[in-house]
Amino acid sequence: MNPIGLISMQYARPFTAEHFQLFAKMHEHGFDFVELLVPEVGELDIKETRKALEDAGLGVVLAARVNLQRNLASAEIKAHRSGVEYLKYTIDCAAGLGAKIVGGPLTGNPLVFAGRPPQPIDENERLARKDRCVMGLREAGDHARNAGVALAVEPLNRFESDVLCTTQQAMELLDAVDHPAVKLMLDTFHMHMEESSLAEAIRLGGDRIVHFQANENHRGFPGTGMTNWVEVCRALHEVGYTGPISLEPFRRTDDRFGVPFAQWRAPHEDESDRLSASSAFMKSHLLLTEYRR
Repeated sequence: MNPIGLISMQYARPFTAEHFQLFAKMHEHGFDFVELLVPEVGELDIKETRKALEDAGLGVVLAARVNLQRNLASAEIKAHRSGVEYLKYTIDCAAGLGAKIVGGPLTGNPLVFAGRPPQPIDENERLARKDRCVMGLREAGDHARNAGVALAVEPLNRFESDVLCTTQQAMELLDAVDHPAVKLMLDTFHMHMEESSLAEAIRLGGDRIVHFQANENHRGFPGTGMTNWVEVCRALHEVGYTGPISLEPFRRTDDRFGVPFAQWRAPHEDESDRLSASSAFMKSHLLLTEYRR
């Protein structure tokens, strides 16, 4: 069965050595791995982190953090090069931690959440952005292949990216990159906004999917939103996906007027029961939909 993991942001951001005791809690809640945000330089000691993970019996997948200063799609040479070098850094971190996947919006060009409003572009710039992403991913892909790591490119919704939003766009990019270490990551939260069918998008991604984030439409705990998890899990089985599936249920229960849902907030109550139920929910759906195939 697919390993089920939990994003480190469920508890803390940034996630530092003082939070290592939470690894054991994740394991107790039924999670097989943690999706850890790639640490900034000096944020975590890689050897100590790997030991803490191994002691807790957890695997690890890494989530890259791009910004406008490290940005594959950028026309600014310095920002583009910083984007390539950052991906190499994430690969080195993965190798040190024993992780096999670095996922996220690797193409860069973050939008509103990074303080940049969307702007119209002409056709030449659209194609130039694609070329820059292709070149950057190929170079980083060589580094990843040598380290035994896969880069998983994630489409984001239209409010968070203006270069890669759908699975179809991702397939076009991956076809152009044509590198064995550059693969696909899908997130049902973003897919709810941009895909006409979650199942069809998964089928389109097929064997290029190496990481999957199973999130409700409102980023709450699985089963509390509108996602058809039977449909999603059946599609994952149909394409033969056996890789990691991580959860990001960090929408906190606070529906007061004016509370900004787009802003990450630390937990304000014990979510242990709901986290245990979430891992069990996903594992049961994967098992039962496989049985019904």
